[in-house]
Amino acid sequence: MKLLTKQPTMKLPTEWFTGDAWADVIHRGEAPSQARANAVRFAPGARTAWHSHGLGQTLYIVAGIALIQSRGGTILEAHPGDVIWTPPGEEHWHGAAPDHFMTHIALWETDEVDWLEHVGDDEYGGPRTSTRR
Repeated sequence: MKLLTKQPTMKLPTEWFTGDAWADVIHRGEAPSQARANAVRFAPGARTAWHSHGLGQTLYIVAGIALIQSRGGTILEAHPGDVIWTPPGEEHWHGAAPDHFMTHIALWETDEVDWLEHVGDDEYGGPRTSTRR
């Protein structure tokens, strides 16, 4: 067993994010492990650009209201305790609702991420389906 040194919180780059978002590394596996886990905090309205992961990504919503969309799909409004998985290569974005901060735990493997264009305000403001019924 080993107690890992906590790394400083990092502000996420404007090339990949609209608005303010920060990440804390929870785990970054050392070879042969490729496991990655970050706690990511989004200010209201902040979101990722469109992107995909080579081996997929799992998001666990911790606090606030998350908005998540796969390319061509409806925006999913997710809540604390919800778990969302995007398969390998699926283009998607995720972020906070316009009026709430949001925190999620992001889990993925490898650094193979294909970052694409930013999500426009029209896309971000599109119709939503809530996980709460």
